[in-house]
Amino acid sequence: MAVLALGRGTRRFVRNFNWLLAAGGLLIAIIGLVCIRSAGLRSPDAAGEFSKQVAYLVLGMAIMVGVSLIDYRTWQRWAPALYAINLLLLLFILRSGHAAMGAQRWISLGPLGTFQPSEPAKLVIAISLAAVLCRGTYENLQDLWKPLLTVAVPALLILKQPDLGTSLVLMAILSVELFFALPKLGDFGIYALAVLVVAAGAIGTNAVLKPFQRARLFVFLNPKADPQGSGYNLNQSKIAVGNGEWFGRGLYHGTQTQLNFVPEHSRDFIFTVLAEEWGFAGAALLLFLYAAVLYGGIRAMLAARDRFGFLLSAGLVGMLFFHVLINVGMTIGIMPITGIPLPFVSYGGSALLTDFAAIGILLNVYSQRDRDMLGNA
Repeated sequence: MAVLALGRGTRRFVRNFNWLLAAGGLLIAIIGLVCIRSAGLRSPDAAGEFSKQVAYLVLGMAIMVGVSLIDYRTWQRWAPALYAINLLLLLFILRSGHAAMGAQRWISLGPLGTFQPSEPAKLVIAISLAAVLCRGTYENLQDLWKPLLTVAVPALLILKQPDLGTSLVLMAILSVELFFALPKLGDFGIYALAVLVVAAGAIGTNAVLKPFQRARLFVFLNPKADPQGSGYNLNQSKIAVGNGEWFGRGLYHGTQTQLNFVPEHSRDFIFTVLAEEWGFAGAALLLFLYAAVLYGGIRAMLAARDRFGFLLSAGLVGMLFFHVLINVGMTIGIMPITGIPLPFVSYGGSALLTDFAAIGILLNVYSQRDRDMLGNA
C-alpha cells in the first residue's frame, strides 16, 4: 500500500509540476553562461565572471526547488517581517553600502563578492503588495494610499542609490497587481494618468533624477545627440545588434563584443553579445524561451486557488516581462537606457537568484491546483 501511495504521489507531482516554466528558466540561464563566457573572453577584469555565474546558477536551481516546496500562502504570513527586513537593508545601503560605478547599491561579502538588496526587494514588494491588496476591497479610490505607500518607500530608497531601473520595476509590479486588484477600471485609469503626470514632472527637474539619468532619456528622444557621450552606449549597442544580421558572426567572433566597444556587455547590455554572435535567429530563440517562461507564469496565475496567489503570480510575471521588455528594448533603441539586467542571462548573483526564487514561487502556486499534493494549509 505504501508503494502504491508513493507511486500515486510521484505521478501527481509530475502532473502538477510546471515543467515549461522550470525548463525555460534553466535553458535561458545556460544561454546566459555562454554569452558571459564570450563577453569576458578578452576582458581581464571579467575573467572570473563565468565561473562565478556557474556557481550562482547551481545555487539558483537549489533555491528554485526549495522555494517551490514552500506553500506560497506562507509568504502572506511572512510579508510584514520580510518588508521590514527589506527596508532595513535598503537603509543600511544608503549609509554603509559598497559603492561602485557611481552608485551605492551593494553590501560587500568579502571573498564571496557583493549582495545587492534591491534585487530581492522586487520579490518582497510583490509579496507585500499582494498581501496588502488582499486585506480590502478597494472600492474607494482614497484607499489606494495603502498599496502606494507600500511601494513608494522602498522605491524612493532605491532611487537614491541611484537605481532608476529597479525603481521602475517596482512601479511595474504595482501597476500589474493594481490592474487585477481594483474592482473599477476607471480607478486604474486615474492611477495610470497620475503616474504619467508624476513621470513627466520628474523628467523635467533635477530634483528626482540625476543629470546622467535625464541625459539618457533625452538621448532616447534624440539618438543623434551626444554620440560620444550619453549616446555612446546606445550607438555601440545598435551597431552590435546590426552586425549579427540573420545568423550572427559566430561564437567568440563578434567584433563589438570581443573588442569591448559595448560597455557592460556582460551585464545590462548582454543581449548585444547574443545578437551579434548568434544573429537574429539566436535572438528569436531567446525571446521564444522568454515567451515560454511567461506563458508558464500565466498558467500559474490562472491556476491560483485564492486572491493572494493570483496577485502574487501576476506581480512576478509582470516583473519578468518588464525586465525583458526594457532590457531588450534599450539595446535596440526603442526603450530608454536604464540599469535593468536581462533575466537569467546578465551576470550577477543577486539578480539570478532572485529570478529563480520567483520561478520557485510560481511553481508552487501552479502545484496548488491539486490541494491533495501539499495538503490544505
